[in-house]
Amino acid sequence: MITRTSPSCQTENTVIRLTEAKSWQQLLSDSTLTLAELLQKLDITTDDFTASIDGDPDINPQDFPIRAPAPFIDRMGKGDINDPLLRQVLPLAKEHDITPGYTADPLHEADFNNTPGLIHKYHSRALLIVTKACAIHCRYCFRRHFPYEDNQPSRAMWTKTLDYLQQHTEINEVIYSGGDPLASSNGQLSWLSQKVAAIKHIKTLRIHTRLPVVLPQRIDTELLEILQQWPGKKVVVIHSNHVNELDASVKIAVDKLKAIGVTVLNQTVLLKGINDSATALVQLSERLFDIGVLPYYLHLLDTVSGAAHFAISDNEAKAIMGEVTSRLPGYLVPRLVREEADKTSKTPILPTF
Repeated sequence: MITRTSPSCQTENTVIRLTEAKSWQQLLSDSTLTLAELLQKLDITTDDFTASIDGDPDINPQDFPIRAPAPFIDRMGKGDINDPLLRQVLPLAKEHDITPGYTADPLHEADFNNTPGLIHKYHSRALLIVTKACAIHCRYCFRRHFPYEDNQPSRAMWTKTLDYLQQHTEINEVIYSGGDPLASSNGQLSWLSQKVAAIKHIKTLRIHTRLPVVLPQRIDTELLEILQQWPGKKVVVIHSNHVNELDASVKIAVDKLKAIGVTVLNQTVLLKGINDSATALVQLSERLFDIGVLPYYLHLLDTVSGAAHFAISDNEAKAIMGEVTSRLPGYLVPRLVREEADKTSKTPILPTF
C-alpha cells in the first residue's frame, strides 16, 4: 500500500530537514529577526498581534533585538499569539514602561565585576562572561542592559582575569556565562578551559546555557571532546521555562552531555502568562526528568528594566509552589528563590501550603 503525505506534512518535514541540514553556526547566525519576520514564520498578522496582545505594530526593539533560532521557533504553535515560547521572545511596547524598582542592573553586578569578564559575587564561585552573544533574546533577561563592551577581553586581556582566579584560592568553581557561553566557538572554549583547568584549586566547571534547549545542534562532537578533557567535575545548567521547549532533539543533546559524565540541571524563571501555574511547572519537572535532567532553581523575576510585565507577586508564587510541592516527589521540586543584590547566596522563598 502506498501512503501519501499531506501537503502540510510535506511542508513541515521540509522545514525540519532544512533546519537539520544547517550547521549550528549558521542557525545561530540566522537567529536575528525583525518582528514582521517572526510573526510571518508563525502565520500571525500584524493585526492579530495588535488586537490580541495590545501590541504596538511599530515597536522597534533596537536596544535588544529579537533573536530566536529556527529549532526553537519550530516548536511554537502556528497562529497562536499567546504561545508560551513565543511570549518569551516577543517584544512589547510595555518594555518601555518606567516601573518603580526596575533598574538596568537589578543585581548590582557592577559592584562585583572585579576584572573584565569576571563577576565574583559568591565566596567559592566566580562567573566568567565568556561572550556577549546569545542564540535567543529572552525579553526578561536580567543582563539585557549589561555593559558587555567592557567585558569582552581579548586573549591577552584574559590574563588579568586568570591571574585573579589564581590568586583567589577560595574559588573552587568557575561558571561560564554570558550572553550564552556556548555561543562561543569551540576554539575559544577549548583555549579558555585549558587555562582555567591549569589553576589547581578550581575543581568544578559549571556552564549556564540555553543552547541545548533552543539550539540542540550546538552539542557537537568537538564540544563534547572539550568538556571530556576537563579534569574535574562538569555541570551544565540548562534553562527551560515550559514543557513545550523540550522535544526529542533536546533529549538527544542532554544524552550526549550525560554520556561524558556531565551533571545536567535546569533552572526556570517564573513568568506571568507563560508558566505561572502549578500544572505548567509540574509538567515541566516531569518532562525534565523524562529527558534525564533534574530541576534546580525556580527564580522569581529579576527586577530588570523592561520586564515588569512578566512579574507575579510573591504570594502568588508561594501558592503555586505549595501546589507543585504537593503534586511532585521532592527530587522534582525546584527551589523557589530570589537573587538579591549584595546577598551572599540565593534567598529561598518558602511555599504556602
